[in-house]
Amino acid sequence: MSAPADPHAHHAPPSRLPPAGRDLLSGVTLAALLLPEAVAYSAMAGLTADRAILAAIGGCLAYGLVGRSRVAILAPTSSSAAILAAMLAAMPTTISGDPAERGAFATMAVLMVGGLFLAAGLLRLGGLTNLVPRPVLKGFAVGIALTIIARQLPVIAGLRLSAPDPARLLDALWLARRDWNGWSVAVGLGALALFVTLRCLRMPAALTVLLAGIVLSALMGLGGMGVGLVGAIGFAPGWPSLPQIASGQLALLASYVVPLFLILLAESWGTVTSLARPADPTPSSNRELLAFGAANLTSGLLRGLPVGAGFSAGAAADASGARSRLAGVFAALLLVGLMLFARGTIAMLPLPVLAAVVIGTLLPALNPAPFVRLWRLGRDLPIALIAALSVLGFGVLNGMLIAITLSLGLLFRRLSEARVARLGRLGDTHNYVDMARHPDAVAPPATGIWRPSEPLFYGNAASVLSAIRSAVRHSPGDTARHVVLSLEETFDLDSTTFDALVAFEHALQGDGRSLWLARVHDHVRDVLAAGGEAGLLARSSYSVADAVAAIARGQDDTPKDPPDDRP
Repeated sequence: MSAPADPHAHHAPPSRLPPAGRDLLSGVTLAALLLPEAVAYSAMAGLTADRAILAAIGGCLAYGLVGRSRVAILAPTSSSAAILAAMLAAMPTTISGDPAERGAFATMAVLMVGGLFLAAGLLRLGGLTNLVPRPVLKGFAVGIALTIIARQLPVIAGLRLSAPDPARLLDALWLARRDWNGWSVAVGLGALALFVTLRCLRMPAALTVLLAGIVLSALMGLGGMGVGLVGAIGFAPGWPSLPQIASGQLALLASYVVPLFLILLAESWGTVTSLARPADPTPSSNRELLAFGAANLTSGLLRGLPVGAGFSAGAAADASGARSRLAGVFAALLLVGLMLFARGTIAMLPLPVLAAVVIGTLLPALNPAPFVRLWRLGRDLPIALIAALSVLGFGVLNGMLIAITLSLGLLFRRLSEARVARLGRLGDTHNYVDMARHPDAVAPPATGIWRPSEPLFYGNAASVLSAIRSAVRHSPGDTARHVVLSLEETFDLDSTTFDALVAFEHALQGDGRSLWLARVHDHVRDVLAAGGEAGLLARSSYSVADAVAAIARGQDDTPKDPPDDRP
């Protein structure tokens, strides 16, 4: 039987190329994508283009040394640039709009983000990669895509406009319609149409459109027709240095850094995992956190922008046949060559063409399919929509804060509102299942078995255990003298939960019942032993069937612990 076809094979370069050759060819494609994106994202953040280009160079080189994913191309991203712009707008400056001061704030923000990544990696906090639910991320991505697209429309119209949210920006754009530059609009719309057409034909859209824009600019003299051009790009890397910022401003800046860190974490880890092929090594979240930290620290020391593994660059690496992280290293070296020898050509690139490329790149993010899927599942559609509307209505930074708060609130709500199921035995098996879902399941004689749907912790332990006691006491005709609590979801006990569990046992003893624990993990046993609960520890089993068997053998002869005043 022949091997299954590789779903990515139609994107890969010819197989006769050695792996290093494929990485080099992929590096060329990536450099052609990263350069215009860097120019666009630096404009988005209100900083000079060389900062974004240095960030891409430093980020790719640093990740190549530390990271492991072949598709993680560490460079400025649209979302991080938008959040950085919001951060800089919120920072008070001693001289309004002072570029040097804005640059110092940006550099320190990047260094702080790098420090957070390194700290998370060293503390092995890879679980943070799952902190924000995917529906919230999808809603945030749609909101930020619409925001970025709205910000590109004045560029296509040949205007300089700004507004706190997309709705007011579009309103200002419409009110200024008499000032639109016809040539700029024609060039921008034509470039967007060409981009979409080439993408549908699976051709290199970004590179082709940008080259066509440069040629058109040279042939027609678009700069003399009022069409904005990229212009001269400074490129004078200096020695790495730390910015000088007052302590009060530093504290304020630190309060804004967490959303930037979280969005970079979410989109970078999402790119690494979603584009990984079955043959690729399984990515290590803690190792990737260290690599993301090294890339951002390098970018910060070079006075660059925040960097992350953006999906567009990762998809380009995958489609162009990248075999290893050397593709990103080659892209960084090619960027250095372009900046040293081709800056004059890049300066002729029309801004409306650049805006069209940014819009075309973001159009796939507006695909409604994930929202339709959530609607069909009947799960999480409202929170995805709230995340999107929060970004549109309150701005990128506040929208991200709302999305994070929403995620944490949903997590706490789920944990604190744990449901409790009563279990019964399924036939002659050792399987104990929810009796509400399996009417043929039967409870053991004189025994009630209860299982919380979520881990017990300080926020839900008292309410869950109180609900079980109430159910035991008020069930019609229930003569359960033994209560089995299945702790399969609870891997450890905090002190509040431990106290609640002991108080629950004493309350049952007051009702003339005994408490048995099932599916007890070793960490829970350690806490019971350290807390001196020898009797409860003796009535702990590794399975529900073992607990029921122990009760049936009449092993409930352990001395009862006297009640005390512990909460």
